[in-house]
Amino acid sequence: MGARVVVVNGPNLGRLGVREPDVYGHLDLEALRRDCTTWGSELGLDVEVRQSDDEGQVISWMHQAVDERTPVVMNPAAFTHYSYGLADAAAQVTEAGLPLMEVHISNPASREAFRRHSVISPVATGTITGLGFYGYRLALESVAHLIERS
Repeated sequence: MGARVVVVNGPNLGRLGVREPDVYGHLDLEALRRDCTTWGSELGLDVEVRQSDDEGQVISWMHQAVDERTPVVMNPAAFTHYSYGLADAAAQVTEAGLPLMEVHISNPASREAFRRHSVISPVATGTITGLGFYGYRLALESVAHLIERS
């Protein structure tokens, strides 16, 4: 298998398929895990999908990615809008020269006003929003492209 990539999902994404299916769809986290693993394999990537409702855990995963030189695809969920600690940790990923793709299942810009600001976007390599689970595929393709170029 090729390069390792970690896909990190923040709070409430463990409730996919149950929470607001009109916004997030009817597929659950296990379906996302299967999709990301399959897509990664097609791209020659070894993908590990994680989810935590704990901000400190997600920050620790960013530190681990830096220490292990692992690219990141991240859906920070609600942490997107206010977690300066996560933003600082995510910045360490890109400052280490590693790709960090921010993904959102829905389009935050088309939702409530508080969702329109991201503290992660300014430090991410790129951001993909509003394409459902397919956004993760595009993020993984972006990581594979960036790895190939480096």
